[in-house]
Amino acid sequence: MRVLGIDPGSRITGFGVVQVLRNGRIEYVASGCVRVPSQDLAGKLKTVYDGVSEIIKTYQPTVLAIEKVFMARNADSALKLGQARGAAILAGANHMIDVAEYTALQIKRAAVGKGHAGKPQVQHMVQALLGLSAVPPADAADALACAICHAHHAVGLRSLPPRRTGRRGMRLAL
Repeated sequence: MRVLGIDPGSRITGFGVVQVLRNGRIEYVASGCVRVPSQDLAGKLKTVYDGVSEIIKTYQPTVLAIEKVFMARNADSALKLGQARGAAILAGANHMIDVAEYTALQIKRAAVGKGHAGKPQVQHMVQALLGLSAVPPADAADALACAICHAHHAVGLRSLPPRRTGRRGMRLAL
């Protein structure tokens, strides 16, 4: 499975691509940022869409993992973030790849072990988990953390035993 993680933004959209091996190990493939020039809203969204589409064509992910929108202090910022997020999701949908959504808390917990980690902690742990020679930029690290979150979630689901039930549908202890 190849996962494309997206950290959406109206100025910078981070991306990170990881490969999940059969043994559950996660390998770094690529990361970077789509920089959105100052222009009208439609132009910004087109830049995000085109950038994510190009990344999908280049790295051929099987799933796109993206951060869910949270309510920020500034409603205008949350709205812009949601629009950039929508452009990225649309790029994935148009390329017929599955889209998975995770909260910031879930992403940080998967990468760092605690949900309220700061950006430097996320950057450090992404570097350590993926064996990178340098600390990735903050937006790319957040996107890689999102991809790691999905990889952990997908591998964890595969390793669960099948659900067994007894009479009357009660779950049996395994």
